[in-house]
Amino acid sequence: MTTTIKDIAEETSVSYATVSRALNNKYGVKPDTREKILAVARARGYTPNAIARGLVRKQTHSIGLIIPDICNPFFPQVASGVEDGAKKKGYSVFLCNTNYESDQEARYLQLLIEKRVDGIILASGFQESATIDPLSIGSIPIVSLCTRFENAKNSFVVIDNERGGFVATKHLIEQGYPTIGFIGTQSDRLSQGPRFKGYLQALEKFNIRFDAHLVFTGDLKREAGYGIIKRIIAGQGFPRAFFVENDLMALGVIQGIRESGLRVPDDIAVVGFDDIAFASFPEIGLTTVRQPKYEMGKLAADILLDCIIKITKEPKKHILEPKLIVRTSSCKTVA
Repeated sequence: MTTTIKDIAEETSVSYATVSRALNNKYGVKPDTREKILAVARARGYTPNAIARGLVRKQTHSIGLIIPDICNPFFPQVASGVEDGAKKKGYSVFLCNTNYESDQEARYLQLLIEKRVDGIILASGFQESATIDPLSIGSIPIVSLCTRFENAKNSFVVIDNERGGFVATKHLIEQGYPTIGFIGTQSDRLSQGPRFKGYLQALEKFNIRFDAHLVFTGDLKREAGYGIIKRIIAGQGFPRAFFVENDLMALGVIQGIRESGLRVPDDIAVVGFDDIAFASFPEIGLTTVRQPKYEMGKLAADILLDCIIKITKEPKKHILEPKLIVRTSSCKTVA
């Protein structure tokens, strides 16, 4: 059974307030009384109730992090940056994984509010998050990570997804591939919008006609990429190259190409987005658009904590530059 301050007060025959002052090293407690209280606390294995303490102090020194897919290697690196940034300033992190379920995302937002976290970092995968009810959030600061909402007034840290989609597609065009398809997620997911726009911009810049039949969508999972490319190859003809919305899907695409007896990039070239660790493995060699994952997480934590401790009240908006990492999946020779 958990020991409370009330239990210690009863055993030491002092008031609740005296126990509280002694345990928190506050003035107004005689040395012998303090030692008696601390001895009982140690003997009974007393652990402070962080939530109750937070209610009293109006601060819990904890933040929430909501991510859409813990199985995607991209997000653990982001989370590591958030955790290190929070730990440096004495804060702990509640991690919530939504598995790309909008209802679950909403439930986690409410749960974190009920847990009295001091702030939330939201890496959402849904446009619905742009309409978060400010009455339900109250004064809790929120920093958007990896996604930005056009009409939102909160701080955010994102990569320039549109630019990333452009440079990925431009690279494939410059490699001489005659047809370039797009494999991504459904249109209600935020990152697909700007990355797809970048794809369209590159086609337009190089006077290549857009063909809606070369756009394929599914979940942002390896299995989805695998299933999509297998169906494409089994059909009547296929594009010579694909820009794939994230690396996880791209890994599935490469697997499906090779299992179909085709070669990457000789028969089909592939470019991903994120630069997860698997992308650099020699047997994969995935050309991709790099996001500074750890740095993005740490920057989001720094911004949120600055807001919590009132260093700044103005929203901070960080749009980071993407970097194309060229490997063997998109060209026969890599310099």
